This record gives sequence, structure tokens and C-alpha cells, in this order.
Amino acid sequence: MSASHDIAASVSRLESTDCAPPPSRPVETRVMPFALDQPDARQPAIGMIVLATDCTIENELRRLLPSYGISLYHSRIENDPQITPESLIEMDERITEGAATLVPGSPLDVVGYGCTSATVVMGEDAVFRRIRAARPGVSCTSPITAAIAAFKGLGVARIALLTPYRADLMRLVQSYLCASGLDVPVAATFDEPDDNAVARISEASIYSAAVELGNHDNVDAVFISCTTLRAAGVVEKIERALNKPVTTSTHALAWHCLKLAGMTANDPRLGRLYDGRAGL
Repeated sequence: MSASHDIAASVSRLESTDCAPPPSRPVETRVMPFALDQPDARQPAIGMIVLATDCTIENELRRLLPSYGISLYHSRIENDPQITPESLIEMDERITEGAATLVPGSPLDVVGYGCTSATVVMGEDAVFRRIRAARPGVSCTSPITAAIAAFKGLGVARIALLTPYRADLMRLVQSYLCASGLDVPVAATFDEPDDNAVARISEASIYSAAVELGNHDNVDAVFISCTTLRAAGVVEKIERALNKPVTTSTHALAWHCLKLAGMTANDPRLGRLYDGRAGL
């Protein structure tokens, strides 16, 4: 059956319902006038490219950004739930499509790519080129980009790293941070390659591991890597236990998006990064 036949059958069915007006009693219809807001009247707009398997990032962004008067849009791209360097590379060509499906025709101030490990494997420049192929000139960020900017903004350089990844991916993240000018003398992982399982790692487990790592005398701050980990909600609690700054992939990403959109994060309840003092 052709599509045109389907449409004609659907229209005929609707017109024959009890709600349809009889031909002898036509309904008045009118075209109503409307006005468009000026372009400069819109809220700052952030687009986020999210992995299909990520059950966490959108919930955490809603927790971190609701008071800032922004418009937040998401698109999802297919990925393998088994997180390996090879599966991460496979997402490369999907990034442009993810950027292209973010509210086409509407302006965006920032586009973020919501995967820490994939950005490390592909490189920030490669990821941002893919985004700008669909969104020329847009400001771009990623969790690793944001974390590096956050620690530099906080004025700390010695970082304890906690990840859920396989050991080889953890070491890649550690090396990437070191190449950016940060020192990572302490690192640990939950060693869980399945992204669906990572989303179920408890906040208590994350808290316990982060406090143990952060208690080392030779670190000034803690980075909890991976947007799938449910970690943003325990940042302030970990900071109180350590008296050191703490951020996570999504926690830093939200902060950096605000900064790139020309806004100042100012909510100390979300941790030291959000107390308004961290610069870029």
C-alpha cells in the first residue's frame, strides 16, 4: 500500500468520526496573528551530544543548570555499551550528525560532546571539527576540556583521578591530563567496561573511592571521570570530607558550558567550582 493511499485512508477515517462537523454546519476557522521575539531576546542556548547508553548526564545537567535561565537541548548518537578504545573511535563520524540534529535552524551558543573517554581517544580538536562541520563557529567543549579548564580556573595542578574504565583507558585519561599541564600522581578505577553497569555504580561507592584517593597528601583536588557515573550529586559531600576541590565530568561540563555562554556559575551548594570564583 502506498504512502499516499495510507494518508487518504487516514483522512477519510477522521472525517467520518462522530466529532467531525456535518456538511450543513461548517465550523468557522481563522488564521490568528502572532509576533516573533527579537533574536537578542532569546535565552543562551546549549546543545549537548549524548551517548545512546548514557543514563545519567541529562539528569545531572537538569540538577546543575536549572537556575541559570538557559535553553538546553540534547541529541543522542549510537554507541557500543562496551567501552573500549576501538568502540569509542567508532563514534567519530556520528558526532557531526549529532550536532546537526540539535534544533536545526536555531542558534546555539555552545555545543558539548558528552563523552570524556572518547574525547581523550579522538582528541579535542578532532571532536570539535566534527561538531563545527554541522555548526560552524560554535563554541565547543567536552568533559575533559571542561575538567582541565576547571582545575586551571581553581588554581590547582595535582589531581587524583577516579574512573570506571578499563585500566588501559584510565591510563589514557591520566596521560591526557598530564599532557595538559596537570599532575596526576594518584589514579584508580572501578574497572567496569559496560556503560549500562557504570550507571548503576552507587553514590556511596563513588564517595568512598573519591575520599580515599583525595586523602593523599600529594593531591590538591579530585576528578571523577565519566558522564555515566552518578557523581555530581556527591561533589559537595566529598569536598567537605577532604577540604579540597572536587569535580566530575558532567559537573565540570555544565560549568564550562555556562562560562562559554558568557554566564557565571554562582551556586556554592554545587561545590567550589560553582561558587563564582573560578575563572577561565
